[in-house]
Amino acid sequence: MTHIIVVGNEKGGSGKSTTAMHIATALARMGQAVAALDLDLRQKSMARYLANRAEAQSAEGVPLPCPTYVPLPEPREDEPADDRLSRALEGIAPGTDFVVIDCPGSHTSLSQVAHTMADTLVTPLNDSFVDFDLLAKVDRDGKVRGPSIYSEMVWNARQARSRAGLPPIDWIVVRNRLGAQKMLNKAKMEQAVGELGRRIGFRAASGFSERVVFRELFPRGLTLLDLRDVGAARLNVSNISARNELRDLMRTLQLPGVEIRV
Repeated sequence: MTHIIVVGNEKGGSGKSTTAMHIATALARMGQAVAALDLDLRQKSMARYLANRAEAQSAEGVPLPCPTYVPLPEPREDEPADDRLSRALEGIAPGTDFVVIDCPGSHTSLSQVAHTMADTLVTPLNDSFVDFDLLAKVDRDGKVRGPSIYSEMVWNARQARSRAGLPPIDWIVVRNRLGAQKMLNKAKMEQAVGELGRRIGFRAASGFSERVVFRELFPRGLTLLDLRDVGAARLNVSNISARNELRDLMRTLQLPGVEIRV
């Protein structure tokens, strides 16, 4: 069966589209058949990323492994979000191994439905308590006092899957924009994320550090895995470290039938 990966977070600027694109491309490079949906109807960052990638292939003359973009169909009159998203999934080619769904940085009915469909939920989170507030309420010392609105939405999605007899969501919270130095805030964030994960049932993972390269990749439609293909004979230390971060993330996801070869 097709495995659905939803990349969701109701706060913008957490690196959702970058994370979604790198996961989808890594899977494609490992020989998996991958489809991609973008539910952000305003910014369409992942759709634009994939369009940039198509242009890059033409300009560079190099074939780049790529997920198949599946556009969201136009809504029918009074059509509920679950029907519209189901129609999109029906358009996915038979034999597709994975579908990666990039959600908007806000609460929408489409995003809520996508969460109930997730086999794996990836929530990128900037490594700060400003963003952590999306997941939990904390006191002045950074101690967790209870789940916040997004965590409650994921809980509702889990309950809906349980009632439908579906397997539970494997939820991974990915800490992005990690600082290189061992700062007090970083240590407190690690403790708070770990505590909350044990309380409400997610796994914590380290994502991508703050790097200039990600700002350069998007307009070119490239990922960290493409640099050698487009003529970067030697990768600098930052590029190699970023590739290692992606490899570690793919291992942490523990996706079925995937042998890590990136």
